[in-house]
Amino acid sequence: MEQILELLQDEAKLSANQLAVMLGETEENVRKAIARYEREGVINGYHALINWERTETQKATALIELRVSPQKDTGFDEIAGRVMNFPEVESVYLMSGGYDLAVTVAGRTMQDIAMFVSKRLATIDGVLSTATHFVLTKYKDGGVIFNSDYEEIDERGSNLCD
Repeated sequence: MEQILELLQDEAKLSANQLAVMLGETEENVRKAIARYEREGVINGYHALINWERTETQKATALIELRVSPQKDTGFDEIAGRVMNFPEVESVYLMSGGYDLAVTVAGRTMQDIAMFVSKRLATIDGVLSTATHFVLTKYKDGGVIFNSDYEEIDERGSNLCD
């Protein structure tokens, strides 16, 4: 019943009844499957995807690259665990390539994020360097297009006039 996961990923507000109809299953089977996925940690939460640019709330986001020195027995896990426990941190990923951890951070202002990086993140033992990239405009997130004011892009990937 992995189709449940795909449907919920696209629209977390679907009810068990709606999912049952869409999948040709009973509502009870769908509820049991969802409960099992939650219990097993396959489904880890439900959330609304907010376009903060359309609100009065001041909010800044940054993507931060961390180069770290892996710890002897725990590799990257110990540092990732310390980083992800900060309330400002929204996500942490172990990466391949030129840096080790990709961290998404949110704050009220860019200055708040800069202070967080310099005072709390960069000072963690094992963090070798940081590179902070501030998000200026969010066009698409979680598969959702945030601003429909942009011109349609044609099949060539261009929105320029011919």
